[in-house]
Amino acid sequence: MNMNVPLLDLQAQYDGLREEMRAAVDRVFESQHFILGPEVAELERELAAYSRVRHAIGCANGSDALLLALMALGVGEGDEVITTPYSFFATASAMARVGARPVFVDIEPQTYNIDVTKIEDAVTERTRVIMPVHLYGQCAVMEAINEIAARRNLRVVEDAAQAIGADDFERRAGGLSDIGCFSFYPSKNLGAAGDAGMLTTNDDELAERLRVLRVHGGERRYYHRVIGINSRLDALQAAVLRVKLPHLDDWSNARAARAALYNQLFTDAGLTEQITLPFVREGARHIYHQYVIRAAERDRLFEHLKQHGVGTDIYYPVPLHLQECFAYLGYDAGAFPEAERAARETLALPVYPELSREQQQYVVEVIRGFYSTQD
Repeated sequence: MNMNVPLLDLQAQYDGLREEMRAAVDRVFESQHFILGPEVAELERELAAYSRVRHAIGCANGSDALLLALMALGVGEGDEVITTPYSFFATASAMARVGARPVFVDIEPQTYNIDVTKIEDAVTERTRVIMPVHLYGQCAVMEAINEIAARRNLRVVEDAAQAIGADDFERRAGGLSDIGCFSFYPSKNLGAAGDAGMLTTNDDELAERLRVLRVHGGERRYYHRVIGINSRLDALQAAVLRVKLPHLDDWSNARAARAALYNQLFTDAGLTEQITLPFVREGARHIYHQYVIRAAERDRLFEHLKQHGVGTDIYYPVPLHLQECFAYLGYDAGAFPEAERAARETLALPVYPELSREQQQYVVEVIRGFYSTQD
């Protein structure tokens, strides 16, 4: 008999926070202060402390966070930004939106993060920024990236949209570079009730520039020092996030515990020849925004899981260098073989704090059943 195992169960999370969440929303309505204001300021203070940085600056969403970071660093027409082709679209689109050229570097096959050994060969006289992505909840190798940046006089921006709370040798995502960028899309480990984003930095000057850029480039109403954008964080979203933030470490630890159980169950089921389990590098705290496997016959397994009530998804089926809108960059198929292989082989399985052992056992049994018919 099929069991329903959703990829993510936000209703279960809400059920445990219902009264506190409604009280927080009521607090905002009573204040009638809906844009920025005290609620956002308190969230910024709390998230700066959590991320171990001097400044956190709220914005409308994670995509805007990336855009604002590049604007604050003065990246523009003719500049180049080095990043990975295996990421969500917003990583590269932010570069294109400021007139810069995305320059891709292939990924490590184990972590799916940018291969730091290939970055230096991609640096040119036009390179301004390196933008690593902490994919699926595990930090890129930031010490090596920062060493290259310092030697080549480049800036570093972390796309930490999937990695709030992830650590790199006990240093936290968002505090490992010039600017960190976060998304609070509802499916994230720390998710809002809609769109929301945040930038982090230890640089006082950059923090001030970001605060100005997010409100049309003005320090006060109707006076515009620079051309910015409208990317203000709603107080309602800040209130929701403030309710959730104290639970974040427990939730991330619960995700890691479920990832460990999956590893054990897949190993005990004898499936490690057919699938490759997630890899955690030394010194990393992986927060498991996603539990991603490599799978033989991935597309057929994807359909099999759906037919048996298991939520799953493919991140990302088309690498950025092969997206139609980036054809002008001139990359051909085969340019980044590891990114392309990951796009063909990877599959995300359900992983969230409320996921039960019984549900995980069912997921593994469905996968075992699929491969037993392939022999």
